[in-house]
Amino acid sequence: MKRMMLYFGSFNPIHNGHIALAEYVVEQGLCDQVALIISPQSPYKQQMALAEETVRFEMAEMACAESRYPDRITPSVVEFLLPKPSYTIDTLRYLEENCGDRMTFSILMGADQLERLDGWKEYEKILEYPIHVYPRRGETMPERFNGRVTLMEDAPLHNFSSTEVRRRVESGEDTSTMLHPRVAEYIRQKGLWNAAVRIAMLTSQLEQDPANTDLLLERGKLHYRHNEWGAALNDFNAVLRIDKDHSEARQLVEMVQEILQFRYTDIYNP
Repeated sequence: MKRMMLYFGSFNPIHNGHIALAEYVVEQGLCDQVALIISPQSPYKQQMALAEETVRFEMAEMACAESRYPDRITPSVVEFLLPKPSYTIDTLRYLEENCGDRMTFSILMGADQLERLDGWKEYEKILEYPIHVYPRRGETMPERFNGRVTLMEDAPLHNFSSTEVRRRVESGEDTSTMLHPRVAEYIRQKGLWNAAVRIAMLTSQLEQDPANTDLLLERGKLHYRHNEWGAALNDFNAVLRIDKDHSEARQLVEMVQEILQFRYTDIYNP
C-alpha cells in the first residue's frame, strides 16, 4: 500500500514554502508520495480572489517538477471533478472509494487551518486520518487537538504566504526568494495579479454587468491599493448606490475620505 500524504490548498500561487514542506515530509519518511490537492473553491475564500484553477494547477506542476523529488511530489486535480465548494471530507471519501485499495492517506495542514478545523464539515471523521501539522510563525497548536494530530516542530518555516506573494506581484516588488523562476515567469506572461491588467478585465466585465457590486468593490480596492483615491471612491460609492447597506463599501468610503481630508486640507477645509 502506497502511503499518500494529501496537502490541501488553493496554491494561489504555489511558492517555495509549499515545496519546502512537501520535500520535508518526504525526507522525514512520513509518506511515499505527496499530492498537492489544488482546491477550485474553498468555503473559506472568496472565489474572485482565486486565479483560474487550471492556471494554479499549471504553476503547481512547474514547481513540483523543479522540486528535489519530482516523481514523489505532484499536483492533483481530484477536486476539480467534485461538486463545489470543495469539502475535505468529501474529497477523502472519493479517494477512499477510488484508490483506497492501493493507498493509505494522511493529511498535511498548517496550524492556522487546524485552528478552525472544528468548523469544517464532519471534522471528527477527518480527525480519524493521521494529520501532520506544520507551525506558522506566531501560531500555536490549539490545545483541544492535543494527542489527535502530530506537530512537525522541525518543519521549515517561511515568513511569507501566497497573499504576500500576490501583493508583491501586484506592486512590482521582488519575489525571487518566494517563487521558482519558472513560476515567476509564468505569472509575468499571464499578467496574473497585475493591477492594470486586472482593472482592465474588471472594467470590461462591468460594461456587461454594471450593477455587479462584487466587481465594483474589487476594482475599487485595486485603485485604493495604488493610491488612486478618486477612482476608488467612485467605485465604492457606486456600490452604495446599488446597495445602500453594503457595510464594507461604506467603511472604505470613510477610509478614503479620511485620507483625502488629511492630505488635502486646503480643499476639504478652506
